[in-house]
Amino acid sequence: MTAYSDKLPNTPQQLPVIYPLCIALISGAVFSLALAPHDWWWLAILSPALLYACLKGRSAGQAFAIGWAYGFGLWFIGAFWLYTSIHVYGDTNAVLSVLMIMGMALVMGLFTAIQSWLYRRFFPETPLTFAPLWVIFEWSKTWLFTGFPWLFAGYAFTERLLDGYAPLFGVFAVSFAVILLACALVEILNRRLFWIIPSLLLLLGAWGASFIHFVQPKAEKPLSVSLIQGNIPQDLKWLTEYQVKTLQIYFDLSRTEWGRDLIVWPESSIPLFQTDIQPFLDMMNQQARKTGTAWVTGIPYWDTAESRQQGSPMYYNSMIAMGSDASGLYKKQRLVPFGEYIPLYGLLSWVLPALQNDPSMSGFSRGAADQPPFSIKGHQLAAAICYEVAYPNLTRRNAQHSDFLVTVSNDAWFKGTAGPLQHLQMVQMRAKENGRWFIRATNTGVTAFIDHQGHIVKQAPMDQEAVLRGDLPAMQGETWYTRFSDWPILGFSLLLLILGWIYRPRTVDVSFKSRR
Repeated sequence: MTAYSDKLPNTPQQLPVIYPLCIALISGAVFSLALAPHDWWWLAILSPALLYACLKGRSAGQAFAIGWAYGFGLWFIGAFWLYTSIHVYGDTNAVLSVLMIMGMALVMGLFTAIQSWLYRRFFPETPLTFAPLWVIFEWSKTWLFTGFPWLFAGYAFTERLLDGYAPLFGVFAVSFAVILLACALVEILNRRLFWIIPSLLLLLGAWGASFIHFVQPKAEKPLSVSLIQGNIPQDLKWLTEYQVKTLQIYFDLSRTEWGRDLIVWPESSIPLFQTDIQPFLDMMNQQARKTGTAWVTGIPYWDTAESRQQGSPMYYNSMIAMGSDASGLYKKQRLVPFGEYIPLYGLLSWVLPALQNDPSMSGFSRGAADQPPFSIKGHQLAAAICYEVAYPNLTRRNAQHSDFLVTVSNDAWFKGTAGPLQHLQMVQMRAKENGRWFIRATNTGVTAFIDHQGHIVKQAPMDQEAVLRGDLPAMQGETWYTRFSDWPILGFSLLLLILGWIYRPRTVDVSFKSRR
């Protein structure tokens, strides 16, 4: 079958492809300004709108190149915060660090390239095919190549305008609304004014959805929680000579908090395996029990029993719960490539020379799916470690049958960049999707309490030692998203694409008709 976009009779003369290529590159590059910390949300509409306009009337091959330019700009600028971890903490020289980010942007840009190619190769030019393709490719970033679920359009509306769709159908439904509005804007400017109606319906739908209450507080006293932010520099965190100092900092910050219901320390705040520091853990457990406090901390965990079964060491990035009326162990399920393990370690260890002896950077194993939540003071706390909150369905699965969500993180790798604030924005969206308060303890920030509507109720200042206190209500009930996951919006998107493919315009073989 010949693509109708590759043979378009009577098509008006177009500008050379270099112009849409440049526009697409710039459009992709500015998209991240729609997200935290800038929050210029209107760019989340303008940026994809320009891509949609650039693809107008282009062949499938040209669309691939235009989409790749957009995707490269999106990821090179939008994920440039990786430079800090690669160059500053990874001890990789500046040129190679930039080249590595360029390589990542070229690979991730292929998502938009293939999306654009499919759009012009098989589907009619309409928002009703462009938006569902965008959503399906966003979703694919949560699992393909282990997943890099960053820079979603829906995150620009975490606390505004369209976020009412989040507890119904998740962040991808918010992205669908954003992209449809972006494409509709182009159509309206092209005098297809009927697109005003679906645009208004989308906005009214989001407004109406904000009045739906899926969850409500339990009739119990709030949980008193203290979050400890140690502000341990990343370049000192794993040094043997700094380990005692690290423990002392967290212990001293916690002195005034014993007696509260729950104290939470961040990801890997204990920079030693539990087998190496058992006396300290016993002491903390005893102190917590004596004061009636539950204690949750991030710690590297060496599962000795599993290691004997497997015949090799099994290390996990984990959280443990100890103390009064507290139990649980959670092993991280989603590991970060080059962050918690190095793919093809023997071949690629030279790329990040400073990280070869960092136990946080290699050798971690994946935790099992469907791990039980923590039991804290009669409440169920669903856990997530750092990067895991970027995965909507993983957080949703963990959140089922929970009263609270708790996440620990160490964003010191990205100090001074947009990365930690965009990470926080994702936590807000997960809280909104699942209708649960999120307890977030981090090493350097952003440590925060986020309510079931995704609003930041209280947060600690970044890059300094801090203790954050809050009294949080347990929630009951279940959002549609928690119950049905991403399937409704994915199914709806697939249906639109099937209809678009069935009713797409066909090219006419003019020479055949003339011979007849």
